[in-house]
Amino acid sequence: MATLVLTAVGTVVGGPIGAAIGAVIGNQIDRAIFTPKGAKGPRLDSLAVQGSSYGADLPRLFGTMRASGSVIWATDLRESTHKSGGKGKPATTTYSYSASFAVVLSARPVRTIHRIWADGALLRGAAKDWKTDVGAFRLHTGEDGQAIDPLIAAAEGIDATPAHRGLAYAVFEDLQLADYGNRIPSLSFEVEADDGAVSLTTIAAILSESEVSGAGGPLLGGYAASGDSLRGAIEGLGSALPVAFADGADGLHLVDETAAPLDLPVTEMGAFASGAKPVPRVVIERQAAGTLNEALSIGYYDPALDYQIGSQSARRDVSARRAGAIDLPAAVDASSAQSIVEARLAREWAGRTTARLALPLRHLDIAAGAIVAVPGQNGRWRVTERAFEDMVLTLTVQRLPPATGDAPPASSGSGLSQPDLPHGPTTLALLDLPSLGDDPATAPTLLVAAAGEQAGWRKAALTLSLDDGASWQAIGGTAAPAIIGQAVTVLVSGSSAVRDDANSVDILLLNDAMALASSDATSLSAATNLALLGDELIQFASAEQIGPRLFRLAGLLRGRRGSEWAIGGHAIGDRFVLVDPDALLAWPLPLSAIGRSVRVSANGVGDSAPAEADLTFQARAMRPPAPVALLGTAMPDGSVSVGWTRRSRAGWDWLDDTDVPLAEETERYQILLSRPGGVDRLLTVAEPVATIAPADLDALGGAGPLTITIAQIGTTAASLPPATLTMTSGA
Repeated sequence: MATLVLTAVGTVVGGPIGAAIGAVIGNQIDRAIFTPKGAKGPRLDSLAVQGSSYGADLPRLFGTMRASGSVIWATDLRESTHKSGGKGKPATTTYSYSASFAVVLSARPVRTIHRIWADGALLRGAAKDWKTDVGAFRLHTGEDGQAIDPLIAAAEGIDATPAHRGLAYAVFEDLQLADYGNRIPSLSFEVEADDGAVSLTTIAAILSESEVSGAGGPLLGGYAASGDSLRGAIEGLGSALPVAFADGADGLHLVDETAAPLDLPVTEMGAFASGAKPVPRVVIERQAAGTLNEALSIGYYDPALDYQIGSQSARRDVSARRAGAIDLPAAVDASSAQSIVEARLAREWAGRTTARLALPLRHLDIAAGAIVAVPGQNGRWRVTERAFEDMVLTLTVQRLPPATGDAPPASSGSGLSQPDLPHGPTTLALLDLPSLGDDPATAPTLLVAAAGEQAGWRKAALTLSLDDGASWQAIGGTAAPAIIGQAVTVLVSGSSAVRDDANSVDILLLNDAMALASSDATSLSAATNLALLGDELIQFASAEQIGPRLFRLAGLLRGRRGSEWAIGGHAIGDRFVLVDPDALLAWPLPLSAIGRSVRVSANGVGDSAPAEADLTFQARAMRPPAPVALLGTAMPDGSVSVGWTRRSRAGWDWLDDTDVPLAEETERYQILLSRPGGVDRLLTVAEPVATIAPADLDALGGAGPLTITIAQIGTTAASLPPATLTMTSGA
C-alpha cells in the first residue's frame, strides 16, 4: 500500500525557506505562489549600486531601508556659462553642468525619504537639510491618486508621461554636477515605507495577498523585497531567521512556537498495522555533534552604520571547531541581530535531536507544525513530517530550544558613518594681507575666508561687487572651511622685535569642530600658526583650550609681515582668522579696485539670506612694507639728517650683512614733513637716507615738534601706513 505524505514542513527554516515551504508537495498554495528551486531574490550586497537597466527588478520596500533605486528618466546634461572680467581684468568664461532625472525607489507606496547619499557622501541629513545645492527635489510616494511630475510632463508631453501609480520615485531638477565629475552620481536613499518595524509574516502576507499568515517572529527594521517569485522575495529572510512555516487549510502560516504543547497519549504510542511487527513508542535520533556549527555569525544591514553591513556572532564554546555564517538581507539593529544569531545557533543544536512516533488513525488532526510534548523526553517538539500508511500515523518531531531571555546588548562597532551635521549659515571674512610667500605678488588679490556657525558647514557660492552692489559677478565657491573666531579679551600692546611672553588673548571660535593647536616652530617659520587678529598679524606658540570653543593664545610674535602699525589698536570682538592658504580663496582684482570698497556675498545651502562682507581694498600685498629703524639727527648747520632701514615684500627674514631684495622696479621714498600750524612739505629721495635743508624746515612754518613720515614707493603703490618719526628739538 502506497505511503501518503500529508505534509512535510522543512527543518526549521534554519535551512532555506525552500526546505520550509517548498516541501509542501502538491499543495495548491505552493503551485500558486512559489516557483521551483531556481528562484532568485535579494542578497546582502545587492542594495549598494544604483542602476538604470531596462527591465531591472524593482524592490518593494518595507519598514525603513536604504535603497539605491533605478534611474527611469533623465535629461541631457545642461550647460551653463558664467563670464567674468572686464575693467582691465582678462575676461574669463567658466562652465557648469546640471541634470534633471527621476529615480524609482519602490514598487509599492512609501511614506517619506530621510537621508540621501550621493557617491557615498551625505547629500541630505536626517533633518532633511541639504549639504549642497540640489536645485528642486520632489518625492512621489506611489499612492493610487499620484499625479504626473510637471518637469517630466514638460519635457515629454502630458500624454506621454505616466503617473507611475504604485511606484514611489524621486525627481531631481537641475542637480549641480560639479562635485560628481559632471555626471549623475550614484544615489541611495533612506526610505520609510511603513510605520515601525515589520515581520517576515507581514511581508509575506502583503506579497502573497494574504495567502501567507501568522504572527510573531523577529521584527525587522526594513527590507527590500525583490525576486522572480514570492519565494525569491523572502527566501533570504527565511534562510536566516529562526522561524518555521506550516501548511494549513487556509494557506501557509508561521508556526506559533509559543503555543501550549499538545500532550501525546503514551498509551496509544507505538501503534502498528495489523500483522506487522511491534514498533517502539519513541525512536530518538541525534545528528553527530561534529557536523554542527559551534560558532555562527550573521551579516545584516545596520542602520547605526548608515546601513553598511554589520556582523554579530554566537558560539557554544571559545574554541569552535566548525563555524558557519548566515546573511540576513534586512535592516536590524545590533541587539536584534545578536538575538537572531543566538536563537539560530540554539535552534540548530536543539534540532539535532528528532523523534519518530507512531499513533492510531484517530490522531490525524495533529497538523504539521503542531507543538507537542513527547512522553519521557524534556522540552517542546515541533511536528515536521506526517505520513499515513496502513491506518497508522507516523510523526517526525524535532526538539525546540528552551525559551531564553533577551540576548545581551550588542554594539554596532565602529564604522564609516558620516556625521550628520546641519550646514548652518555662512560667516564671511575678507582679508587684504601682505604677501604670504617669499615671492612678491604680481597682481592685487582679495582673500576670502568662510566658515559656518555650525560644524556641518562645507561651502557656499560667492559673488563680488566693485560698484557698491550695482552689479555682481560670480567668483566660484569658497575654499575649505576656515578657522574663524573673535577675541573675548583685549590683546594689549607689545613689541614686534621680541617674542611677547607677557601678554595673551582669548579667542572664541565659531563652532565646536574648530580647534587651535600649539606649535614650537613659530620661531623657525614665518607661516606656522599665523593669524589675523583685528588688523595685526600674529603668530602663537601656545593654544590652550580653556572652555567650549575658547582658546587662550600665548607665546606671541607680534606685528608680523609689516603689521606692527596695528599692535595698539585691539578691542574685544576683534575678528580672528587663522591664515591657512588652503582655507583662503584668492581672487585677483584690477588695479582700479585699489582704494575702493569691495563687497562679497556668500550663499550656502544653510543661508536663509546671503551673507555679506565688505572692506576698503588697499592691495597690501602690492605695497612694500614701511621702513623701520628711523633715526633723525639735528645737524650743526640747522639741517636734519634722517636714515632708515628698507624692508621688502619679497621675503620676511632678517638677513645679516645683506640687503633684502628690492622687489620693486626702482627704489624711491616719499618724505612728508609737517609741524603744527605749518604747511606740509613733500620730498622724494632714491635711497634710505635724506638731509632736510634748513630752507625746507623754514618753509614749513608753524611751531612745535617736527613729524617726518616716510613711505617706500613701490611699483604699484606706496607703503600703508607709512613710518613716522617725531623730533621735538633741534629742528
